Amino acid sequence: MGICASISSPLIHDDSYGQESAVYYTGISSNESSQKIGSVFSLAGSKGLNQDCALLFQGYGVEEGAICAVFDGHGKNGHAVSKIVRNKLPSLLLNHRKMGSDQSKNFQRWKEAAITAFKALDREIQFLETLDCSCSGTTATVVIRQAEDLTVANLGDSRAVLGTRSEDGIVAVQLTTDLKPGVPCEAERITKCKGRVFALKEEPHIQRVWLPYDDSPGLAMSRAFGDFVLKNNGIICIPEVSHHRITPHDEFLVVATDGVWDVLSNEEVVSMVAAADNEEGAAKAVVDAAVAMWKHKFPNSKRDDCTVICLFLPSKSD
Repeated sequence: MGICASISSPLIHDDSYGQESAVYYTGISSNESSQKIGSVFSLAGSKGLNQDCALLFQGYGVEEGAICAVFDGHGKNGHAVSKIVRNKLPSLLLNHRKMGSDQSKNFQRWKEAAITAFKALDREIQFLETLDCSCSGTTATVVIRQAEDLTVANLGDSRAVLGTRSEDGIVAVQLTTDLKPGVPCEAERITKCKGRVFALKEEPHIQRVWLPYDDSPGLAMSRAFGDFVLKNNGIICIPEVSHHRITPHDEFLVVATDGVWDVLSNEEVVSMVAAADNEEGAAKAVVDAAVAMWKHKFPNSKRDDCTVICLFLPSKSD
């Protein structure tokens, strides 16, 4: 069964998002009205627990701001790590962001806040006495909208894609890089730290990270929260941070875990969102399509968890 939850509160608390996998959070007081600006949906795969988590927070930062983020857990305790990060990261980002009146430095402030907050949260996870994260962790793909600016912080292989209108119709613009061990600069960092990168014979298309003298754990991404057994061998928690200035042609943003991107192209996803019957059902429509494609492409494989956030980008003139 898929999950599409919604709660509202005027304040941000680390545990406000609870244990649901996908949460739409409206950060406004109960006496205010607000039109929803997107949708979020998560569906467990056929491997067991849903290790994905997602948050769409409307009213984050400035009044018209938003944050959308997906987290794809892995390992024995990946489901717990993804929820911890989802529940704590939004407030940490605000706490670490330096204030200032110079608007030209806004992106730099958010970038510094993201790097500091990601590192601080990773340290916090490392010293949790009740949770072993030596071989468990999570990705994080976070997009912060403040006015007409998007700050994108990416850790791992989830993905953010922009749907923008052109003369030929809707076009997909990928805003993140899938940070996997096969990316040359990622592999270089890992091997310099004595980690090993290679694929197993039975899955030659998947590059993995291994310890220097042991064929474990075989991590299929190059950056993550957790996975402390590999933190001395090139796996880092520092996100890749970028900026995008919203144009009048930009219509929506899709942030999703790799269970979606493994079976659907960027172009297919943005076309589905553009054609969705309504904005609130757009995320579920993409997940439903991904599930169908898993059955078609990999009928004998266990389906991965699939999680999607759709954030629509009305301009100030709309």
